[in-house]
Amino acid sequence: MKHTRKAIAAAIGLVAALSLTACNGDDNASADNSTTSPTASADKGSGGSEGSDDDKGSGGSGTGTGTGTGNTGSSGEDAQGTAAGTGNNSDGEIDICRTDELEVNATDNSTDETEGVVTVVFKNGGGRDCSINGYAGADLTTSTGDTLSVSRNGEKPVPDILKDGESAAFNITFPANNTGGSGVRITNVVVTPPNETKHVTLDWPAGSLPVSDGEDAVKLEISPVGKVSDSPAG
Repeated sequence: MKHTRKAIAAAIGLVAALSLTACNGDDNASADNSTTSPTASADKGSGGSEGSDDDKGSGGSGTGTGTGTGNTGSSGEDAQGTAAGTGNNSDGEIDICRTDELEVNATDNSTDETEGVVTVVFKNGGGRDCSINGYAGADLTTSTGDTLSVSRNGEKPVPDILKDGESAAFNITFPANNTGGSGVRITNVVVTPPNETKHVTLDWPAGSLPVSDGEDAVKLEISPVGKVSDSPAG
């Protein structure tokens, strides 16, 4: 969308000051929580594929969540388990940021009357360095129980390392509902970190979407996950 890059720049500046709350430590929390704090889900979802920008959708199959011998990831390579007491794989490479190690939050950062922006932040709370690269999976759940998939905006992901306490984020852009009607009410956003399979269900913090179909169907897009440059570590 024409305002996406402007919205991302504005949103990233805002997320550095956000007071992030841990959301995924309780896999039994309800997705119907009335607050805007996220509620973690123990279900398995579809993670975003690493470094890919030509395949639209909410993400391909990701690596497993265990810290033992890993499963085959979206890149087709066998992921190795995390070496005991370190944040590295057995071959010396830093392991990916796991869902269970991330504090996840969603905030409405809309500043445009025609386009809305929700920023989803991943904060590394795992006590180790971890790598993050690619697109997250994101699906919106409506009040009627329908699921709306979110397409990738085509920007190239930039791989990065998150130290303990540092954050990365991505934006979901959507058309604002200016029709005067109630529109399509979104209740939750289901988020899967890049190259992961375990997802987190968050309360949707923004307004409704306009009702549309066919060629005028609502266009939803996400940006790749990027490190928040001034996020504090520790």
